[in-house]
Amino acid sequence: MKATARLAGVAVLAFALAALFAATAAASGHRHHPAHPPSPPPGNAVFVQTNDPAGNAVVAYDRSSDGSLSEAGTYETGGLGGALDEAVVDRLASQGALTLDPEAGLLYAVNAGSDTVTVFALRGDRLQRRQVVPSGGDFPVSVAVHGRVVYVLNAREGGSVQGYIRFGTKLHPIRFWHRDLGLDTEAGPEFVTTPGQVGFSADGGKLLVTTKANGHAVDVFDLNRFGGIRGAAVVNELPETVPFAFDFDPDGHLVLAEAAGNVVTFDVNANGTLSPLDEAVTGGAATCWIVGIGPRFYASNTGSDTLSGYDVDGGGLLSALGDTATGPAPIDAAASADGQFLYVQTGAEGGVDEFRVNGDGSLTQIGSILVPDTAGGEGIAAS
Repeated sequence: MKATARLAGVAVLAFALAALFAATAAASGHRHHPAHPPSPPPGNAVFVQTNDPAGNAVVAYDRSSDGSLSEAGTYETGGLGGALDEAVVDRLASQGALTLDPEAGLLYAVNAGSDTVTVFALRGDRLQRRQVVPSGGDFPVSVAVHGRVVYVLNAREGGSVQGYIRFGTKLHPIRFWHRDLGLDTEAGPEFVTTPGQVGFSADGGKLLVTTKANGHAVDVFDLNRFGGIRGAAVVNELPETVPFAFDFDPDGHLVLAEAAGNVVTFDVNANGTLSPLDEAVTGGAATCWIVGIGPRFYASNTGSDTLSGYDVDGGGLLSALGDTATGPAPIDAAASADGQFLYVQTGAEGGVDEFRVNGDGSLTQIGSILVPDTAGGEGIAAS
């Protein structure tokens, strides 16, 4: 039986790599993407994860033409939410807990309390649960996707990442695509010493992980042509900064939110090191989350109830767009696919603030909603 299982696993891996190789070769240099990606599913929707320890769920909202939201349905993930020690406004203390895969028409949700990830098929504002797969570690908090390759970040037991290949609507874990981060398990409190986000570099050739106050670093893994990790991470230490969440600008620069109150831009070099380009002090407390809309970025100052906006030029230089007031404790955020609207979770009360993005990058609040049973929850995505 064990031999049969091993052979089956090898067969799945071989088939997966063959498919990825064919897709990569046909994609004219775009790594990991299929030659003819399917069109994104239609719909104007926003999805919010409850992260309820008694039973996790995703609440779907319709987005009207003016950007306002109306509840459309609630979908159980089949797993449990979780809470890090001493976390209050964001029990996962991460970015990317709910991740949209528009190329495949899927939505990935972490179940931190049951060490699993749920795969939903997405049709407009409707979700259909397709799979609940083990996360490959303890307490998953973040998901990243690039083409057919998906990685999950696990926060506890020193942190780890686990890689998957997607076929259709199912994720298949690849045993060789697992790495332990080796963070200090005695460091505390958990909500500031567990890793914050996993994400691909703009070209898909690197995998990045922020370690927050546990090492104050951005770990960069090199990936092979199939998306598998090769070798150990390059550890880029950023002393006393608490690197938390990140995104990339249209020119491929890393745009990083540091909880110490900064937004910083970097080049990601071929050898895995980071070269600093620019830095801006937000003037806010606990600058932890950040979302990009083209060359514009909005960082959540959780301790100050504000968003700080920035333009990033072609050289990675930052220009301030000003601050915008939010509800109590803004955390994770998501922009509509057309870039016209921004939705920001307010963790203290379990709400979502709705903003219109103006032509000059300023934000106009449209309204705010309360999501049932989500105070302290985390995870938002928009189509």
